[in-house]
Amino acid sequence: MKIAIASDHGGVNIREEIKSLLEDLGLEYEDFGCECGTSVDYPDYAVPVAEKVASGEFDRGILICGTGIGMSISANKVKGIRCALVHDVFSAKATREHNDSNMLAMGERVIGPGLAREIAQTWLVTEFEGGRHANRIGKITAYEDKQ
Repeated sequence: MKIAIASDHGGVNIREEIKSLLEDLGLEYEDFGCECGTSVDYPDYAVPVAEKVASGEFDRGILICGTGIGMSISANKVKGIRCALVHDVFSAKATREHNDSNMLAMGERVIGPGLAREIAQTWLVTEFEGGRHANRIGKITAYEDKQ
């Protein structure tokens, strides 16, 4: 599995924690920034990562900002992206099993590094259940295709 990861200025610390997790899991990843402590615009990081996931260049993407909200909204504007904003382990598991999310967003000002690591690990190892859920994802895709 190949992962794209990025954050804005509000998610730099947790991004480093998640990169450590990816290394511990032996997963290939590319870090798309940001490399600053000053304010930047989250769409400048979320959209390029989402485009790389949507194109198939990366299997999944992880985004972090202060709340995770701006990153998730931005990523979900890209056709083919199902970015889930997650701040608990149950939702991380459910969004993979039921929604086949291909991107994860988290907020550094909402959760700490330990929980972020647990959420990301759960999200990375959980498989999509398919079945009745595949039909629902199909409806989302069909709607996107009409746009």
